[in-house]
Amino acid sequence: MRWYLKYQQSSIFVGLVGMAMGLTSCGESGYITPPTTTNILGGTLNTRAAETTPHLSHNGRYLVFTSDRNSQTGIFLYDRQANSMVSLPGLNQPQSRQYQGNISADGNYIVYVSEQLGKTDIFLYSRIELKAENITKNFIGEVRNPSISGNGRFIVFEGNRSGQWDIEVYDRGLDIPLSLPSDPQ
Repeated sequence: MRWYLKYQQSSIFVGLVGMAMGLTSCGESGYITPPTTTNILGGTLNTRAAETTPHLSHNGRYLVFTSDRNSQTGIFLYDRQANSMVSLPGLNQPQSRQYQGNISADGNYIVYVSEQLGKTDIFLYSRIELKAENITKNFIGEVRNPSISGNGRFIVFEGNRSGQWDIEVYDRGLDIPLSLPSDPQ
């Protein structure tokens, strides 16, 4: 019986040491994630609400993501250089969900899915004009998973107007201001 207790105590000790060593490896260099805050109203990258579908601008400065903060699913933008959230007036609409955001190379354009008109649509938000445009208002079917080209000209997404999920390509045209990164970082 003494041997069993001694064995059990040493097993617990070895297990605790192994667990402690495993936990210290979580602090590996390279992670620059800001700490989680209990303030779900914003102000920082991570909160106690779910944060999903992150996408970075070309140089990594801007991070667009979906969050359930403020008791509503919405699109948020974090400036990694300033370590703060960026206001997106007019993007998140009350009583509807906005999600699956993606960002252009310089961070001036954000594409996302919104259900504000009673069906899923792809919207393009301009941070320069502070307005959103519904690019699928005449699209028959559901849409999901938008992505924007680095220069902001092309938007791709999945659509099911043919009865199956297909890739759709939307060309904004030649006369649009291109969204090119100016910072070579």
